Amino acid sequence: MVENNRHGTYIVRTRLPDALFDEKTFQILTDKDQREAVSSDSAGYPGGHTPELVRLSPESGEAEVAEILRRSFSVVIRGAGSSLTGGVTPFGEVVVDMSPRNRVVARGENWITVQTGIALRALQEQLAAENKYYPPGPTYDGATVGGMISTNAAGAATFKYGQTRLWVEALKVVLTTREVLEMERGQYLAHPDGYFEMEGPARKRRVDVPTYTMPDVPKSSAGYYAKPGMDFLDFFIGSEGTLGVITEATLRVIPKPFIAWALVPCQSEEQAIELTRRLRNQSLETRRTQNPRGIDASGIEYIDPNTLQLLREDSKNRREITPPPDAEALLLIQVEMSPALTSRAYDDLAHSFEPGAPDVPVVRLARELARLGLFDRAELALSGDPRIKQFEDIREAVPVGVNSRISKNKHQDPRISKMAADMIVPFENLQEMLRLFREKFDEKGMQVFIWGHASDGNVHPNVIPNSYEEYQLAQQVILECGGAVIAMGGSPLAEHGVGRNPIKQALLEKLYGTEGIEQMRAVKKALDPEWKLAPGNLFRKPHSI
Repeated sequence: MVENNRHGTYIVRTRLPDALFDEKTFQILTDKDQREAVSSDSAGYPGGHTPELVRLSPESGEAEVAEILRRSFSVVIRGAGSSLTGGVTPFGEVVVDMSPRNRVVARGENWITVQTGIALRALQEQLAAENKYYPPGPTYDGATVGGMISTNAAGAATFKYGQTRLWVEALKVVLTTREVLEMERGQYLAHPDGYFEMEGPARKRRVDVPTYTMPDVPKSSAGYYAKPGMDFLDFFIGSEGTLGVITEATLRVIPKPFIAWALVPCQSEEQAIELTRRLRNQSLETRRTQNPRGIDASGIEYIDPNTLQLLREDSKNRREITPPPDAEALLLIQVEMSPALTSRAYDDLAHSFEPGAPDVPVVRLARELARLGLFDRAELALSGDPRIKQFEDIREAVPVGVNSRISKNKHQDPRISKMAADMIVPFENLQEMLRLFREKFDEKGMQVFIWGHASDGNVHPNVIPNSYEEYQLAQQVILECGGAVIAMGGSPLAEHGVGRNPIKQALLEKLYGTEGIEQMRAVKKALDPEWKLAPGNLFRKPHSI
């Protein structure tokens, strides 16, 4: 039998924890208020309860995690609780709070190793002190590294930097069998026949790589990663806490980029999509040629007409989020530039259309806006400009506005909850997907609010149900749209994951079929044979376990 496959081996070796556990390094909390504080995530998924909360400390290590897993019948691992899928909502499981494990372990020129409870905000602050940056984080900077890895998180800059997976170089993982896995990327690669073999203190077992084909899109958070010759490490990225407890991670980092922001009110959705297409094409060419003077948009976010009207209503109380009165769509653009070309950026912008204007990114952006009649309507802000905070406030006010209205309706009928989708298609199908959402919800007499990452082809249609009947209708529409998105070559589960949400679980089955779900179950059974970790996440627990 050939052991080596390319640079790695398909034989995965585990070990026992490297120390005895110390009960003084964690707390077991049974207070009702403390337990209720971790009974749901940001989705407000209903019905959560936990018998106890275990709060780790920075001194808690692999031995303590292994012992907690041994003692517990079932466990949910929690970081910031910012999941939008019910993924950390317990239903009788012990909740293990990883957030106090927030230290930097080691760092190098282009990497950093951290405990996985560290928040993205704290990580970026640590890196900024060395003029470095971690690019693929979500827009919510309170999310923890462990949560970002568990959901294969993505953010506004996915168009340039991709999802979390591309930035993870090594992981330390504790399994429910009390085994510890330490993996560097490229160390364990699947056998050409599509499997791994695990050897260590527990029984020898085989892990088969699922055979489904993942959508060819920039981001997808839809169950277990599976490709021929895959890296074993990739099973854990996007596994939503169901396979092992990730205690440490090594991430790639880059020199901190200089970012210019542009807020561009558009006169129509078509105009917004056309500008996005032009900036995408120029950015791809800039990266291909490595031209420092070219436009390099790292992310372009989109807000639709219905959502702009919602912001106008809310701006009565928050003037800073007021969109331009005649805008029918809004783009929020981030463009990266060389610091050497930014010292006179505002002057360059003012003289963009004069003979002899310098060939720099802001001038190219100004001329591109002018071609569509948008230059006089746009606002540009460079690093340090207070308007950047206003742009970010507009972006953050969108989900806040939707959620506040849903909360109000929920008081009238507690069965109502948030009904939203998170879908992605190849960019050339973006306008078709937007049209699909509007037509399908219009047919049911419901208004849909759409925003998201236009540069990726990923948007979030949201409905505010006024009754339980509308809530049920919205579920049906989302399932229909999911099937159509799959037919377009997209993913109905782009960046938020699946969790315990029954609609998202149905979309996962639409994507990969019953056989694909069974293949995922087989992976979980091999790595978590007692089904202890987050049972009910991604798919239901088999009756036989």
